[in-house]
Amino acid sequence: MTTDTEMWAPDDLAPAAAPAMPERPRDVEAERVLVATAMQQPNVVDELGAEGFDPADITTDAYRWVWWAVEELQTQFKAGELRHLAVHRLLETWHADGRMATRPPTAEQLLDLYGQAHPGAASWYARRVTKKAVAARVVALGYDAILKGASPAFDEDQDVAAIQADLDGVVRAPDDADMAPIGDLLLDSIERATTPPTNEQRIPTGFMDLDSLLSGGWAPGQLVVIGARPAMGKSTLAADFARGAAIRYKIPTLFESLEMGKDELSDRILSAEARIALHHLKNGICTDDDMQRAARRTPDIAAAPLWINDGALLSLPVLRGRIRNLVRTHGLRLVIVDYLQLMQAPKAENRQQAVAEISRNLKLIAKDFGITVIVLCQLNRGPEQRQEKKPMVSDLRESGAIEQDADIVILLHREDAYDRESPRAGEADLIVGKHRGGPTATITTAFQGHYSRFIDMAQTS
Repeated sequence: MTTDTEMWAPDDLAPAAAPAMPERPRDVEAERVLVATAMQQPNVVDELGAEGFDPADITTDAYRWVWWAVEELQTQFKAGELRHLAVHRLLETWHADGRMATRPPTAEQLLDLYGQAHPGAASWYARRVTKKAVAARVVALGYDAILKGASPAFDEDQDVAAIQADLDGVVRAPDDADMAPIGDLLLDSIERATTPPTNEQRIPTGFMDLDSLLSGGWAPGQLVVIGARPAMGKSTLAADFARGAAIRYKIPTLFESLEMGKDELSDRILSAEARIALHHLKNGICTDDDMQRAARRTPDIAAAPLWINDGALLSLPVLRGRIRNLVRTHGLRLVIVDYLQLMQAPKAENRQQAVAEISRNLKLIAKDFGITVIVLCQLNRGPEQRQEKKPMVSDLRESGAIEQDADIVILLHREDAYDRESPRAGEADLIVGKHRGGPTATITTAFQGHYSRFIDMAQTS
């Protein structure tokens, strides 16, 4: 039997030289025929561009320059013109003025190329070129993955997430992939006008008045920002949104808790669902009645599609990778991040730019995966410096880009956090300060801190 020592001889353990970069996949024949066809039929340049073809995928420099020349001249060609001569003249001009560094093909070479066109088959040859370009990007990505994996500085979180993010960009989407004629869109608008959204299209928030304001709840692709000063209960509110989606409606939800441990979050969810005083749970002094209520709610809580992660460091690539996996395996629809200022910031000139980069990427994640992303955000000290303590959207801390990227901004405010004798003790305002495409309003809820939850006012009677 071979032992580990025999399998891994000392020479094998020594650092190895980096492997050679594999040869780039390419289809020179397809490139040649495609460019020749473009010279004979210049209109294919626009037609293939509309289909998403990128001339940068042509690997042969001379052919790529010919394509660009046809692109430049296509509106100037005259009927019956010897187009290979016009292309030659333009390439010579570009070479003379330094735009084209390499020596252009001769007139004879272009004439020979011109005769290899396959009219009517440009799309087929373009697909062959694109296929090889995608293969080349996969090979390059694989080589980069090998180097990362072999490096002593390999980071299983950062490097794997970066590779996954790069893999998302291997296949380029056409520039007009999201373009559609208004006639096609109008039918969907009319259908939406007469059909109330369902839970398949919206994620209920767990609060009746808020659902009414938001036309049924959170929508796919939305970035929702929950802003509050410390100790207002924003983590509790976030847990309420998670409970409402995952436990009540069985909507797959991911809760990224950067401040609170997953055990504490689990205690809060049980407290809220079973109406067990949170301090009883924390001190281990639950009564028999408490445990009976816990037993009744435990099956529903345990069956909920809710994932909680309390890793201290969360970067954008790691988050994107985790979301991609859960979308693919469990149909993830809601992500909650508690909270933005604790996320690992990308490199930037200053903190404002870093926060802006996080905000923008969270919006892109929501849009790319068709999910709702709710991110908690601390407010600056603006409310405390005003006589009326109600927060405003402008109080969002560190970057105005957060307000710009958000589809919905909700500011949490409790008067009794500043004045315990307030006549509104036990009440909390959800101030919808921004609602892209919809109305804004203030939703009043009841705060039951002993159960670690907010509830509709109607439920307190």
